[in-house]
Amino acid sequence: MQWLERHVPKLVLAPSFIAALLFVYGFIGWTAWVSFTRSRLLPNYDLVGTIQYERLFASPRWEVALNNLFVFGVLFIGISMLLGLLLAIFLDQKIRTEGVLRTIYLYPMALSLIVTGTAWKWMLNPGLGLEAMVRGWGFEDFTFDWITDPDMAIYTVVIAGVWQASGFVMALFLAGLRSVDGEIIKAAQVDGIPTHRIYTAIIIPSMAPIFLSAFIVLSHLAIKSFDLVIALTGGGPGYATDLPATYMYAMAFSRGDIGQAASSAMVMMMIVFAIVVPYLYSELRAKND
Repeated sequence: MQWLERHVPKLVLAPSFIAALLFVYGFIGWTAWVSFTRSRLLPNYDLVGTIQYERLFASPRWEVALNNLFVFGVLFIGISMLLGLLLAIFLDQKIRTEGVLRTIYLYPMALSLIVTGTAWKWMLNPGLGLEAMVRGWGFEDFTFDWITDPDMAIYTVVIAGVWQASGFVMALFLAGLRSVDGEIIKAAQVDGIPTHRIYTAIIIPSMAPIFLSAFIVLSHLAIKSFDLVIALTGGGPGYATDLPATYMYAMAFSRGDIGQAASSAMVMMMIVFAIVVPYLYSELRAKND
């Protein structure tokens, strides 16, 4: 019985541990290996160096995907955090309909990104959505054709992404606002400090860990964005809204170029590591101190 008490937890966790080791880290290792081969339609396990990475960074489509990731990431993260903070501050005023508004703001997070992309595709379609509705009101010169404009299509992805994520960010910030010591706020109010100064000088700076957590989550969502782009624009017009995730999918399943797909996947993983590892290091260092 003593042996069972000591080893039953290990036996229960062993299948999950083995599955994760094989299907997560095992396939990461396999992808890394394939990225250094000449694999095309089928895997080729003869190592040839960094040829795939040289091809990758010489590809105009990959360059577009990286540029789009930068534009989408900066706008998606920045607007989501700003809008989420403003909504949280608004709800923190303890208004009567807080419960209803909080549910409305959080509702988009209950939808899958496929549903979000499809819904915004309908709304932004010039022949069916916003443009057609406004023209139906008599404004015949109104145009809103971003989704078909190669220079503006990436911003439609930003709009849909912000709509999806800002409620989640609001929930994080609202929890942070409610965790601030009320005595500090009361003392500041007694001293005659204006409300906006209380937020900008006391409350918001104390929420730095929450800002960092929100940034990490949104960065991860931005880097691995795939289903939203596929449902909304399909990567088009042309490949104007390609992101690294859609590029990887196209190489693997449309172009039959496994080596390119593997190398792009490894670059995406390195981007994620570049964001997450410093965060984990700072957290572990803070706990040790």
